[in-house]
Amino acid sequence: MAKRKTKAIAPGRFAYQGLDRVLHEKARLGIMTSLITRPEGLLFNELKQLCELTDGNLSRHLEVLHEAGLVEVWKGYENKRPQTLCRLSRAGRERFLKYLAELERVVQDALQPADRAAAAMTALPAGWVPV
Repeated sequence: MAKRKTKAIAPGRFAYQGLDRVLHEKARLGIMTSLITRPEGLLFNELKQLCELTDGNLSRHLEVLHEAGLVEVWKGYENKRPQTLCRLSRAGRERFLKYLAELERVVQDALQPADRAAAAMTALPAGWVPV
C-alpha cells in the first residue's frame, strides 16, 4: 500500500478552545442570540416563546447565564402584573461575540477544504477498499 502524504497540521488546530461550554448549549445559544438582537431586553414570556422553552427550563438556563455574569435579570410591574426583563450584560455581549467569532472559525475550517475534499472523494490511492 502506498504511503499517504498528509499536510502537517499544528497539534490542537481543531480543538476550538473558544467554544465556551456555558454558551455552547442549544437553549442557552438561543437565549443569547435572542438577547443580542434586542439590546433593550426581552420579557420572560417573549424569550420563552422565541426559544420554545418551558418556564422551568428557561428559568434554569437564565440562572446559569446570570451566575456566569452574561445576563441581567430585572423584576418590575406592568399594569400591576409582575414582569421579568432579561438582557445581556456588557460582559455577556463581549463574551458572546468572541464565541461567535470562534464558531465562524469552525465554519471556515469546515468549508475551506470542501472543494478539494469533493474532488478527492473519487480518487483514492490504489489499495484502498470500502469496508
